[in-house]
Amino acid sequence: MENVVVVGGGPNGLMTACELALGGVRAVVLERRTEPSTEPRSNGLVGEVVRMVDRRGLFERLSGRPGPPQPNSGYFMFAAMPLNLSLLEASPLYSAPVPELATVRTLEERARELGVEIRRGHEFVGLTQDADGVTIAARLPDGQAYELRASYVVGADGAHSPVRKAAGIGFPGVTYDRTTSRAAHATVPTDWLDPASGALNVPGHGPVMPFLPIRTARGGFSYAPLPGHAPLVATVEWDQPVSEEPMTFGEMRASINRVLGVDVPVERPSGDGPHVLRRINGGSTRVAERYRSGRVFLVGDAGHVFAAGGTGLNLGMQDAINLGWKLAAAFRTGIDVLDTYETERRPVADRTVTYSQAQAALLAPGDEVTGLRRLFGELLAQPAVVQKLAELVAGADVRYPAGDMPHPLAGWPAPDLELHGPDGIIRLAELVRKGRPILIDLTPSGDLDSGSDDVEVIHAKADTDTTALLLRPDSYVAWASNDPHPDVDALRAVIGEWFGP
Repeated sequence: MENVVVVGGGPNGLMTACELALGGVRAVVLERRTEPSTEPRSNGLVGEVVRMVDRRGLFERLSGRPGPPQPNSGYFMFAAMPLNLSLLEASPLYSAPVPELATVRTLEERARELGVEIRRGHEFVGLTQDADGVTIAARLPDGQAYELRASYVVGADGAHSPVRKAAGIGFPGVTYDRTTSRAAHATVPTDWLDPASGALNVPGHGPVMPFLPIRTARGGFSYAPLPGHAPLVATVEWDQPVSEEPMTFGEMRASINRVLGVDVPVERPSGDGPHVLRRINGGSTRVAERYRSGRVFLVGDAGHVFAAGGTGLNLGMQDAINLGWKLAAAFRTGIDVLDTYETERRPVADRTVTYSQAQAALLAPGDEVTGLRRLFGELLAQPAVVQKLAELVAGADVRYPAGDMPHPLAGWPAPDLELHGPDGIIRLAELVRKGRPILIDLTPSGDLDSGSDDVEVIHAKADTDTTALLLRPDSYVAWASNDPHPDVDALRAVIGEWFGP
């Protein structure tokens, strides 16, 4: 019997498998594609997930630049309105422009390093579960069927998740059929580019800043000069006739003309690609009725999709990190904290529904929406409003339930501390890369004892009022103290609750 079978070899499935392997649990990944998809999808990581991949030692491999990641202290966008992050004392918003294909390749490489078995070309067909495990039906590329047995199954197989359907989990929500989104990698006139700002200066319209979408009364337009590719241009329009014909550059150009009111002579880029040229009619915002059915769990798009916002990987990869260590703990320590997966991650998805719906309303056409945006734009001059929206975009405004733990850090990701120990200065993010529970002892005496072989103790000093931090494997704070002599009984009670006696 396998420990865990993960269905889906995209970023969320591979991240789940990596977390399981860090916890000492054998994972097998079933992926129906024989090779990673070359279809360009997401263009990068945005939000708390950037900090999380740093805490797994993956930021430099994914981003191609040295760490640690730095918060965006310039501009970002909310519903095609600029968030001036320079108004904030500390921006909560991180980003890393990484094409999804590169993310998949990096995570697959990491998974194989950790001993994960990845079965490409193996298609999930169905499942049955009982009190002792799950029987999975799968199919090889030549059509031959086989079965395998696992203690748990994780569905990371996308918005149309066969695992979710096989488990009988509903997927309620709303489908929006008014919008048509188009995107294409395209060349633009080089004399329109501002070398100083990177803006695309469109005659008759004005500058379009890179990566900052704009909204007109007729739709939306964005220009993204991604590294390693021709620029990505994209539009969204409302109430367009639905077409089943293949997307063309003429259609892309006509859409830009309608949205901006001027012609932008985009052309097909040279080279082999892969190049985006796609049209999407409508969109959905849905959250699964539940994230667990017995021994079957959902992560990523299998559990939630959103019509606007570009938040999929931020949520999905954090789902994976949250679930992975808890499944591993069920094997390693015998303690069952699996029900906390949904109680912690579901509110984040519900919050993102609000985020997606608010953006959709503010992007819609019409003079009344234009008036609303004008008023909203005035509010964006206030730092408190920018702070709130930046935390919403980052997914940094939802605290996990902390029980009776009153400390203000409990339930939040651990702060990015620099710790001074006998071997010099080390970042907290570097300490948590093994994915194990850690007690950071910052007391003056430095003599805290976790009382558990499963919890590593780090004795150090740091520039903070906090004297002790108990971190879960996902680096969230389970317990903290500002007392020079922390309550050891309270500490060990929390350790027992999360990690076993």
